[in-house]
Amino acid sequence: MKVTLERKNNAYWFQGMGKNSIPVNIDNGEKGASPMELLLMSVGGCSAVDIVSILTKQKQEVTNYTMEVIGERIEVGQAKPFKSMHVNIFLEGKINPIKAKKAADLSFQKYCSVSLTLEPQVPITYTIHVNGSKIE
Repeated sequence: MKVTLERKNNAYWFQGMGKNSIPVNIDNGEKGASPMELLLMSVGGCSAVDIVSILTKQKQEVTNYTMEVIGERIEVGQAKPFKSMHVNIFLEGKINPIKAKKAADLSFQKYCSVSLTLEPQVPITYTIHVNGSKIE
């Protein structure tokens, strides 16, 4: 796997591209997402694809999917790496809550390459909500 980054101005704006050549704006928050925001989005995006795929195979009808990924940071010298992350998953539709929890468990514990890359250095927890109800 390979990506490229190209500087687009005299400041901090870069465009990253993967094999599909779709540009992703990376910046310090002015013209694109920061690298740390992209890391949070990567965790969310990876697990979202897994969860939707699993639920679709189980004939669950997902009409809306929203996530928020919250990263807690710590200071290590001059850097501020993530100490932990928490993902809130909000699903709507004709979805069995037990199947939704199982799909999330499979994603974070077995399939999501991004979260598995970060574990155990950055613990990732998650909460699932189906049609407004939190799943325990």
